[in-house]
Amino acid sequence: MAISGGNTRGFAPAGAELSVAGLSGITLYEPGALTMVAQAGTPVAEIEAALAKENQRLAFEPMDHRSVLGTTGTPTIGGIFAANVSGPRRIAVGAARDFLLGVRFVDGAGAVVKNGGRVMKNVTGYDLVKLMAGSFGTLAVLTEVSFKVLPCPETEASLVLHGMDDVQAIAALARGMGSPFEVTGAAHDPANGQTVMRIEGFEASVAYRMQRLKDLLANAGGEISELDAAASATFWTSQRDVAAFAEGEGDVWRVSCKPSDAPALAAKAAAEAHCYDWAGGLIWMRTVAGTDVRARMGGFDGHATLLRGADETRAKLGVFHPEAPGVARLTAGLRARFDPRGIFNSGLMGAAQ
Repeated sequence: MAISGGNTRGFAPAGAELSVAGLSGITLYEPGALTMVAQAGTPVAEIEAALAKENQRLAFEPMDHRSVLGTTGTPTIGGIFAANVSGPRRIAVGAARDFLLGVRFVDGAGAVVKNGGRVMKNVTGYDLVKLMAGSFGTLAVLTEVSFKVLPCPETEASLVLHGMDDVQAIAALARGMGSPFEVTGAAHDPANGQTVMRIEGFEASVAYRMQRLKDLLANAGGEISELDAAASATFWTSQRDVAAFAEGEGDVWRVSCKPSDAPALAAKAAAEAHCYDWAGGLIWMRTVAGTDVRARMGGFDGHATLLRGADETRAKLGVFHPEAPGVARLTAGLRARFDPRGIFNSGLMGAAQ
C-alpha cells in the first residue's frame, strides 16, 4: 500500500495508493499558545497563510521539493512531518520533529492511535511523536498532527564572504556558528564562491550583530558584503529548495555529515556540482546519472540519500543509506510492531518487499 499526500517527493512505493489528501483543514490554532493542529492532508500553503495573518511561521523552514524533483503536487503538513523536512534554519531552531507535539495515526492493524498533545513536555510512556517523524509512512498512516510555531522576526540580513575555497568557507562558517551572534543560516556555494550567514531578529539587534560578525570574520580572507532583508529572504528560499540543481540532468544526493568532514567528502564524491548548508553538516551534490556516491565517499559518520534519480538507479543503489546491523534490527522490530503485515510503503526504507 503506497501512502501519499501531496505527491511532491517523487516516491513510488509498491501497492495500491492510499491518499490522505482528503484529510484536510486546520482544526485548531491558538496563536497565543504558539500551537496549531491540522489534518495530515492540509496544504502547507494553507498553514503558512494562516500563520502569516498572525505574524507567525514554521520556524524549521521546510523545503519545497517540487523544483528540484520536477513534481507538480501540493506539499502537505503530514508529508512534511512524515519525512522530517527541515531547511537551513535547522541549525538554529531544530528539525521538524522538534516542533511536532502530537500525532494521530492508523497502524498496520487498523488501530487508531493518538500520542502527545498540544503542549511541550507532554510525553508519557513511548514517544511515538518523534518516532513517526521521519518514518516516511513505513510504520503508520498519519491522519492529524499538532505542532509548535514561532513568531516571525522583525527583519533579517545576511553576511556574504567572497572567494573562499571549501576548506576556508567551512572554517569561516564554524567561526560564525560558534559566535554569540545567533546565526540562523550558514551556507557555501563553490560555484559562485559565496559563503553566506544569516542573522534574524529586531532591526537594531540585527544591525549590531551583523557588524560584530563582520568584525569577527574581517581577517577570514576575501571581500565581505551584505544582503538586505529582501535579498536575504530570496537567497535562503533558493538555498532551502536547492534551486541551483533544478535545471539540468543528473542525480541529486543529500549527504548529512560532520561539518569538519564535509570538504574531504565532497572531494571524494567528485560530483559535477555541490553546495553546503548547515555550516557544512549538509552537502547537496549533483552527479552523472547512476553514480554511486556512497561508494566514492566510503565509510563516514553520516548518511547519503538519493533525492533525485531514475527508477533503475533507485532500485540499484537504494534511496536511503544502508542501516548498520544494530539499527536494522531495531527498525525491523518497530515495523513488526506497528505494521506486522508490511503493508505500508513496502520497500521504501528497507521494509519487507
